Amino acid sequence: MSDPLNCPNISQDIPRLGNSFSQWLGKSVLSILGWRFEGEFHDNKKMVIAVAPHTSNWDFVIGLAVVFCLKLKISFFGKHSIFIPPFRSLLKRWGGIPIERSKSHGVVSQMIEEIKGAKKMLLCLAPEGTRSKIAPWKSGFLHIAHHANIPVFLIGLDYQRKTILFGPIFNPSEDTDTEMRKVYEFYAKVHPKYPSQVAFPAENTIER
Repeated sequence: MSDPLNCPNISQDIPRLGNSFSQWLGKSVLSILGWRFEGEFHDNKKMVIAVAPHTSNWDFVIGLAVVFCLKLKISFFGKHSIFIPPFRSLLKRWGGIPIERSKSHGVVSQMIEEIKGAKKMLLCLAPEGTRSKIAPWKSGFLHIAHHANIPVFLIGLDYQRKTILFGPIFNPSEDTDTEMRKVYEFYAKVHPKYPSQVAFPAENTIER
């Protein structure tokens, strides 16, 4: 029997979380909204997953449905101030990692150390960092992956085709400009919900 969602095979090496109910819920949401998968989900134990373009709150809904559907355990960074009882345990179970944002120069270092200390981790980030139009995009995720010695996996949410696109995976070098061009090249072909909210900068204008 064919799978209308075209769900990818997920390696047991990938961090997993969820049960049959959460998986059913995720599949139901994607099916009702008419979305499907395209491409291969790479099986590295540790990856930085970049998800873009980010122009709508619907991105979160689709993203959460994908996580439930594939029973993925993702990690994400949040302000340390929200990690308080009774939410602290729940946020950490869902993959939340508290970050002290007031120590701006140490945030990236905190992220790198968290990754190095984990046996498995799928760190999900939005390169744009906001739903608002921004150019250039943030490139800190490349810096994190490079220094943690893990690959970057690009995933796109294409609203025109209603497709979750599993894109390329690569190990970023120190040449941020070159690596960001790879990122822009992939996402330029992905149709966001609100195209007017996406901007791609001129070459060599990369922001960390």
